[in-house]
Amino acid sequence: MKLTQKTYLLLAVIIGVSTMNLYLLIFTSQENQDVLHSISYASNLKVIVERIGGTDNSIAGGHEEDRQTLETEISDFDTTYAKLGTGGNIAGLNVVAAPSELTPAYEKVGNDWTPYKESAEKIKIENIFDAHVRDDLGYILGKNGELISLSNGISNDLLPLDRNYNPHKMIALEMTNIAKDIGQKILLYSIGEGGNVTSSLKKDRITFDADLKKLEGLPLDDPEFANYAISQEILAVIPREHSDSIRQIDPVWESVRAKLVFVESNTLLSKDFGIALMNLNSQRNILLDSTSDFVNQWNGMIDSKLHSKVIVVQLLIVADIVVFVAVVLSIRRSLLPLEVLTKVMGRVKEGFYGEKIAYSSNDEIGALAETFNSMSTTIQKKEEEAKKVETAKDEFLAMVTHELKTPLVPIQGYSDILLGGHLGSLNEAQKERLRIISSSASTLLQLISDLLDAQKLDLGQLKIKKERNNIQESVEKTVVSMQPQAAADNISLTYSVEKDIYAFYDDVRIKQVLTNLIKNSLKATLPETGKVEVNVEEKPSEIIVSVKDNGRGIPSDATEGIFKKFYQVDTTSTREKGGSGLGLSICKGIVEAHGGRIWMQSELSKGTTFSFTIPKTDVYRTPV
Repeated sequence: MKLTQKTYLLLAVIIGVSTMNLYLLIFTSQENQDVLHSISYASNLKVIVERIGGTDNSIAGGHEEDRQTLETEISDFDTTYAKLGTGGNIAGLNVVAAPSELTPAYEKVGNDWTPYKESAEKIKIENIFDAHVRDDLGYILGKNGELISLSNGISNDLLPLDRNYNPHKMIALEMTNIAKDIGQKILLYSIGEGGNVTSSLKKDRITFDADLKKLEGLPLDDPEFANYAISQEILAVIPREHSDSIRQIDPVWESVRAKLVFVESNTLLSKDFGIALMNLNSQRNILLDSTSDFVNQWNGMIDSKLHSKVIVVQLLIVADIVVFVAVVLSIRRSLLPLEVLTKVMGRVKEGFYGEKIAYSSNDEIGALAETFNSMSTTIQKKEEEAKKVETAKDEFLAMVTHELKTPLVPIQGYSDILLGGHLGSLNEAQKERLRIISSSASTLLQLISDLLDAQKLDLGQLKIKKERNNIQESVEKTVVSMQPQAAADNISLTYSVEKDIYAFYDDVRIKQVLTNLIKNSLKATLPETGKVEVNVEEKPSEIIVSVKDNGRGIPSDATEGIFKKFYQVDTTSTREKGGSGLGLSICKGIVEAHGGRIWMQSELSKGTTFSFTIPKTDVYRTPV
């Protein structure tokens, strides 16, 4: 069977199983959706009960605006409970009536809801605070300022008296502090933030009352004084002319004292409101328990009814797993040849040509394997032919460069001898022709040398002899050797090395790199205005050497190929001054052989900067 036919068959099986599962899923979902909504709303009854309790406590805290919220929550419980008994629609969702088996549990929720609702309704309409207690608190607060003022007046009346009245003065000061304390506690209590201060107020009242009686010379015969360890004191009688404030404070204190006694024995919260809130809190757990029992029984019924359906679903899952495993095994068997094909193609990618795939089936993969085997054989033949051509090229290049170099050496040598006048005097025309011959021979020798270096780099045979050298000396010697050429073109050539910097490198090869870069910069700059600068920067792990010029720059579209062999930037300066196009390629190979990197930055009409790095330590990186 063909692979496409197998695929269509497997897809048909998967689609069939998926369709059946989808149908069962939708059918079961539609059947149980309304029941799940009903249980969700039954569970929501507990949430509403908790909300009602929270709202009641908030109202008790003085938030009158929550009375409307309480009414809404009571209505929500009534509506939800009724719909669960008859079925219907809640907030756009269908709910079913509770099964008849759950009638006792459903009615138990309603019975427990009735007293809870009554307490909530009472809280909704009852006043929070006792009016009598609130009025007394207001009266005390109104009189507190007068009480404090008269207490201060007693201190002022006693001030002129001698030291025999120092105890009186201490009592008057205590009365002032107690009056202030009573005012603060009454204020906090009236706004619901004082907590339980009645016992503290009672102590303040008894102490103030005892202090006033002491100043008036009255006996402390009230049993309450003994409860607070207040005893009788024998004090000197206050002269009448110094007791005006005492006479004035007595009626004020009697009125305030009566109000304090009532406040101490009664709570600020209304009794009816407090009873309703207490009943609500005690009934909450009963209602929550009956609601939870109702929900749990309903869930248990659903679990029992769904048990048989769960078995069917489990059988379907087992069937799905069997089908899935069968499909996976079938697909794996069909696609196994592709894995073999991928491995063989990976070996071809790594250079192992001539690999074959052993697969004899008549399906599409078999046709692909046959085509691949044919292609692999063809690539192997082409690769062998390419290697022969490459070998021939290398042999030819080595032979040509060697043979060309042999006659050029005596040509240049005899040209220099003739120019030196060793074989007789020459006129200017003859000397000029000989200079051309010598210059051309030098150029051709440099080109041959570059070709040999490029070939060694390609073959990985370029020898690098690393030693600990001073980059300052290497830069200085290179610049000095290039000064005559720069002076001939009237171009400024300078270098900047601040100190001795040592690193491991081949001094001859790094000088070769510097020489090539300086030559390129000299070619790219114009006489008179041209400037070439060589800079050295020391980093923690490497040295950066830069050759910067102010020449015409290099176009951005030429930057990618600038370090390739035989690459020429087609500008006027390079074409006039020539060049083999191998210099930068050789520089890149030498720098990378040292474990460094080389790059270029250029801007048209503003100049070019070539930079390369030399690692300080002795590292090796295979040239790219």
